Amino acid sequence: MSRTLRSLGWSVYVPTMIYSVGSTAVAPVVVLSGTALGASPSIATLLVALIGIGQIAGAVPAGALVGRYGERRAMLCAAGLIAPALLTCVLATRVWVLAAGVAGIGFAGAVWGVARQTYVTEAVPYELRARALSTLGGVSRIGSFVGPFVGAAAMTAVGTDGGYWVHLVACGVAAALLVLLPGVSADRAHPGRRGAGTARVVRDNLPVLRTLGIGVLLVAALRAGRPAALPLWGHHLGLDAATLSVVFGLSGAVDMLLFYPAGKAMDRYGRRAVAVPSMVILGLSYALLPLTTDLATLIAVAMLMGLGNGLSAGLLMTLGADASPPVGRPRFLAVWRLISDLGQGGGPLAISAVLAVGSLTAAILTMAGAGVAAVAVLYRYVGSARPPPVPAAAGLGSGREGRQRVAGAGPAAGADRAGAGDAATTSLPGEVGQRDRADRDRDRAGERHGRGDGA
Repeated sequence: MSRTLRSLGWSVYVPTMIYSVGSTAVAPVVVLSGTALGASPSIATLLVALIGIGQIAGAVPAGALVGRYGERRAMLCAAGLIAPALLTCVLATRVWVLAAGVAGIGFAGAVWGVARQTYVTEAVPYELRARALSTLGGVSRIGSFVGPFVGAAAMTAVGTDGGYWVHLVACGVAAALLVLLPGVSADRAHPGRRGAGTARVVRDNLPVLRTLGIGVLLVAALRAGRPAALPLWGHHLGLDAATLSVVFGLSGAVDMLLFYPAGKAMDRYGRRAVAVPSMVILGLSYALLPLTTDLATLIAVAMLMGLGNGLSAGLLMTLGADASPPVGRPRFLAVWRLISDLGQGGGPLAISAVLAVGSLTAAILTMAGAGVAAVAVLYRYVGSARPPPVPAAAGLGSGREGRQRVAGAGPAAGADRAGAGDAATTSLPGEVGQRDRADRDRDRAGERHGRGDGA
């Protein structure tokens, strides 16, 4: 791992992993808290969904917050917001009060997620971006794997509320690390670059959002459908809960091992070289799942799912960072996260909807079809190779005009567009990865000094 990425360890990756431990420790507790207050099983399930709803509601405001106050301050704000939300959950005596606290947890999570992605995007040069963001996704997954075990230990010691206390302590530790450790210079003062409003950013980047954004939606749905599809089919095969947990754990182990190699491959061979194969594998695994008939074949397909999911670690964050404009970057990434969150919620809903009117096989094959669509969109709109070095972009303007000059800068720009026939057509969304030429040039010119970049 490069020195630049190691320099982000304590200031970015460790706080992220600790935060993830806390957030996943809470998830099982919400249902138990709801039922203890008299909620029906369906209402208790809805309480869990409120975390995702809070994230969706908080995505766009999170971009405005990050744009106004910077990444580190926004992450500290998220930690501050989550404390009263968690205390509300602990002290709740009514289901609606618990619901408000749970939604607050989701809202704070959106702020944290947008801030940390913007932070890493600003801190590292383009050549390391995929590795940096894949590592960010990887440490989140490690934290998510550990969190339920820590939460279980806390609940054994102090009761059901132990999961909330784990999250509260985790947020406090993460916030302390952010306060005590130095940040990146990119976080401290760029008011001009963050000045564009959300509506303006969306309007200027609509060609990307309405095309590659569909790919983001599909990828997120495929990933989120895995925790629903595997247990449902395992139950269909007659496997017990303990066995299904082992199957899912094996799939998750494969997933966690691949985040850094996936990022390195994206940096070396281009985003498409990883994006398309990962979705081919994930879509294929959905197609093969109804063909499994016993534990051995289910484990094989589950590990194939883990392979596809692991190869795509950090993919959505990397594509978002590549597509983001220098002006209004936090707001763009907030909208990007909103699209991703909608897909994440839509995957299980799609399985549920098809299952309500058809068979489990039909529901799973619907997800396989979504995989085919994801492959097609990613192949069409994700650049096929890393943009080659270009001369310093002197005279580039900010905003839409500056991005047009970067995207249409000669034949090399056209070579990076997936399927692009006109290198000068800047409205095509295949410009992902090209806007960052300007970012890369600023890195080389020394205008942006992430910690350790000069090493």
